[in-house]
Amino acid sequence: MGARLGQHFLFDPSILGRIADAAAIRPEETVLEIGPGKGTLTAQLAARAAAVVAIEADGRLAAALRERALPRVEVVHGDALRVQWPVAHRVCGNIPYRITSPLIERALTPPRPRCVVFLVQREVADRIAAPPGSRTYGALSAGVQLVARVERLFGVPRGAFRPPPRVDSAVIRLTPHEPALDSVDEALTRRVIREAFQHRRQQLRRTLAAMLALTKEEAELILGAAGIEPSARPETLSAERFLVLARALDGRPPA
Repeated sequence: MGARLGQHFLFDPSILGRIADAAAIRPEETVLEIGPGKGTLTAQLAARAAAVVAIEADGRLAAALRERALPRVEVVHGDALRVQWPVAHRVCGNIPYRITSPLIERALTPPRPRCVVFLVQREVADRIAAPPGSRTYGALSAGVQLVARVERLFGVPRGAFRPPPRVDSAVIRLTPHEPALDSVDEALTRRVIREAFQHRRQQLRRTLAAMLALTKEEAELILGAAGIEPSARPETLSAERFLVLARALDGRPPA
């Protein structure tokens, strides 16, 4: 059943404990777990939380986990991208690598948890945590960093899984910023990030001109108001600078 859904089960108890510890769960909190599989991480989370809601797509795994009757654990059988998520203080999981980006997007959709701890493919962890100006910095990096602090905590070798995956893995922690961005600011900034990285090698004045049907001079004025060089390229801008640019596009001051 694991192979059918591309699942690789983490069994190393020391790594499972480190993942649960990384979530910094308080005894009164509810944790949402995505992809509990055979429940190895679930047991660690349940030992630290008031309640765990575990969403599992594989019906046989979900049934087996219910039969274990772990204390304080509710098992939900369903697709984590389709079922309703409970309001939870923490979100954790060894998530399916093929749907990492949409799961992160959903985990960071308001109302946001206090933190998200996911085990992901190492290359994806590197992309999410990449700083501006680096080779791997892109729309995913900027979009996540816009709303959360990103920490790449530690790597996990292939041999810690059964069956071993073909790639190495890493644990990331995402801590949503407080206070949260205004929804209008966030939506506009995300649009700017998407448009900019569709032409990542293009100077921003050209991207803005095409995006808003502006002249080159008009685009340069907006970039100047945001304190950004017109010749800058998207990969050099931090998430914070994209926010400043979005506000300039909306005719508002930087802060």
